[in-house]
Amino acid sequence: MTLNSQNLIGASQQQLRDVLASIGVPEKQLAQRTKQIFHGIYIRGATQFSQMASLGKDLQHALQKDFTLDRPEIVTEQISIDGTRKWLLRFPQPDGPAVEVETVYIPESDRGTLCVSSQVGCSFNCSFCYTGTQPMMKNLTPGEILAQIMVARDRLADYSGDATEVEGEFPSTGRKVSNIVMMGMGEPLLNFENVKQALLIALSDDGLGFSRRRITLSTSGVVPGIARTGDELKVALAISLHAVRDELRDVLVPINRKYPLRELLDACRQYTGLSNARRITFEYVMLKGVNDSMEDAQELIRLLSDIPSKINLIPFNPWPRTQYECSDEQTIAAFARHLHQHGYSSPVRATRGQDIMAACGQLKSESHSAVRLN
Repeated sequence: MTLNSQNLIGASQQQLRDVLASIGVPEKQLAQRTKQIFHGIYIRGATQFSQMASLGKDLQHALQKDFTLDRPEIVTEQISIDGTRKWLLRFPQPDGPAVEVETVYIPESDRGTLCVSSQVGCSFNCSFCYTGTQPMMKNLTPGEILAQIMVARDRLADYSGDATEVEGEFPSTGRKVSNIVMMGMGEPLLNFENVKQALLIALSDDGLGFSRRRITLSTSGVVPGIARTGDELKVALAISLHAVRDELRDVLVPINRKYPLRELLDACRQYTGLSNARRITFEYVMLKGVNDSMEDAQELIRLLSDIPSKINLIPFNPWPRTQYECSDEQTIAAFARHLHQHGYSSPVRATRGQDIMAACGQLKSESHSAVRLN
């Protein structure tokens, strides 16, 4: 990636229109040219303006003088025994050293889910999460958020017109990257404006063309951002809950000290479009002897009794020097059964990519034993 060139990945249609106007594209052509470039970037996966034949040579040359569609460097790529893929991506910065984030792709028979990062590091210090051991370094830009999706689609040959296949397991029909979850490194609602711009491009028919039901934003509980997410994005919402009492959640998810359970759940009740057909997902990591008793299950049922909910139970994924252990299988099964008996969908999330530190709560900007790409 060339630092003295502006990358147009992540630019809104209005910003792109302004760029085209600044290099002399006539007013009457701006709308058409903007749509053509969006189509080239997001639908065709172009990495060079010369691949956009509809623009004409003169406009291609004018753009490539000062602008780029470069992807971040893939520092490492790891493929789990279960088909999960993890990329360590390096983004150069115009005013300092490059930064790195991790992005994970999880293939299943009916979908392919990409777990996207919104920040480098995290400021929340959730005690069970490996990412929280890395200091917060920066908010990712809209382009750096979208570039994670672009890299995954590049590597998986997932653009319109791609005829090649790569090694691995993929959904049987449709896109290989069919779902996006903002559940990677960082807290999306602390980077709301950049996340919003990236997701609006992901949702646009001229952009990546995802439906709102295929995008999920997960928050640890930044209450003011929850209403904005419902009003301005209307994507699926997931809440990292993990505890049913403030005194424990203060330890596990320290943002609870600022926005305690009562405020968090009130915001969930008021989430735009909430209904039995459009439930909030509550994520609950299972920690042995910490939050996995039948009393915890019963209190969880009480807390969520008037919120259309799905509860994802997440077996804890260990990481170096953690103080926690995963609840045993029998305890998790009993917890899930109790929730189910009281009318809640309560799937136990399958652990994916644990052998490459790609499972939930294991992401961090550092290389492990991986294949370095040239």
